[in-house]
Amino acid sequence: MREKITYRSGYGYDPVARASDFFEGWPNPPSEATFQAALRGSYAVEFAIAGEDRVVGFVNALSDGVAAAFIPWLEVVPEYRGRGIGAKLMRRMLDRLGHLYSVDLLCDEPLVPYYRRFGLMPIPGMGLRTPRNLSSTTD
Repeated sequence: MREKITYRSGYGYDPVARASDFFEGWPNPPSEATFQAALRGSYAVEFAIAGEDRVVGFVNALSDGVAAAFIPWLEVVPEYRGRGIGAKLMRRMLDRLGHLYSVDLLCDEPLVPYYRRFGLMPIPGMGLRTPRNLSSTTD
C-alpha cells in the first residue's frame, strides 16, 4: 500500500526539508543553507508530506503580493515521482497566486508540455544564471 500524501502550506508549518533529497541531476544544486534561505524567503511554499513528516515535494513562489509572482522550483523526491504530486503542488500554488496578474516560471524545453497542462504558455524572456551562487553559503 502506498503511503498517504498530505499537502500543507508553508505558513504555520515548519517542515524538515533537506536539499539533499531534491535537485537530482542538477549540475550545481543549492547548498543546504541556500535551500533553507530560499524557502524562508519565499512568498509562498506548498509541501507534499509522506507519512508523519517526510517532505517529498515542494513548490515555492517569489512575489510582490500584488501583481506578479515567479515560481523558481517545483521538486519531487525521485522515488515519489509519477504519482501526481508535482501536479497537485502546482495546482495548489496556482490557486494561491490566482489573484495576481502574472505568474511566471522558467523551464527546459522538454517540460513545456507539462506546464501547459496548468494553463501556462511560453512567453519571451531573458535571464542570467550564475550557477556558483547556488552552492555558496547564505545566512
